[in-house]
Amino acid sequence: MAETRTQADGGMETSYGFREVNTGEKQGLVNDVFHKVAKRYDVMNDVMSVGMHRIWKDAMINALNPRKDAGYRFLDVAGGTGDIAFRIVEASDKQAKGTVLDINGSMLGVGAERATKKKLADNLTFVEANAEELPFENNSFDAYTIAFGIRNVPRIDVALSEAYRVLKRGGRLLVLEFSEVDLPLLERVYEEWSFKAIPQFGKMITGDAEPYQYLVESIRKFPNQENFATMIRTAGFSRVSFTNYTGGIAALHSGWKL
Repeated sequence: MAETRTQADGGMETSYGFREVNTGEKQGLVNDVFHKVAKRYDVMNDVMSVGMHRIWKDAMINALNPRKDAGYRFLDVAGGTGDIAFRIVEASDKQAKGTVLDINGSMLGVGAERATKKKLADNLTFVEANAEELPFENNSFDAYTIAFGIRNVPRIDVALSEAYRVLKRGGRLLVLEFSEVDLPLLERVYEEWSFKAIPQFGKMITGDAEPYQYLVESIRKFPNQENFATMIRTAGFSRVSFTNYTGGIAALHSGWKL
């Protein structure tokens, strides 16, 4: 187990990858990363997960199993390109109404354009805001989802508390995130791929390796499965659990507001 992952929150508020930064500085640096990669974000996820992110996201939607009625409301955070929101709407037979929230306007622009092309714009609202300070009333949503975004939030505990606040009683939190590999051989292969191959592929795709280097390092700084589950419980959620995908390369965390 990497030493950083033994901390409750991995020191995420002041870590920009493996660099320590001043309090309040991380968000701007992360924003720059996603401005750079917004147009190639799906390609980036394919590179970082060897295409597996699509399978993991489908599994996330299967676990959510959104209701097929027009009263179902969900919030997808850090979901600017719409990848999760589109899946939820389609799984609800286009009944669900969703809000896609992202702090990065470039990512939201990509998502809104894609929603129009997919004829899903009537089901979705795109909002530029911070996960640490959601602009919504208490008890507003049936589900809160976030995929591969929570590790980029400086104050994860605050974001989880906000998730709890805006969910209705009986609402569900689902967090999909890269996590700690639990198979030694796979871990060695994944480490080599992450630190040597991914930044180079990133440079080939976008002309800039630095955003990919940050994203790889941020995965290593993120709390492991058990520690993150503890954070979710601390935020007030019940029936907290997680499911490992592909030997723990990713994990789906679940919690309920009861």
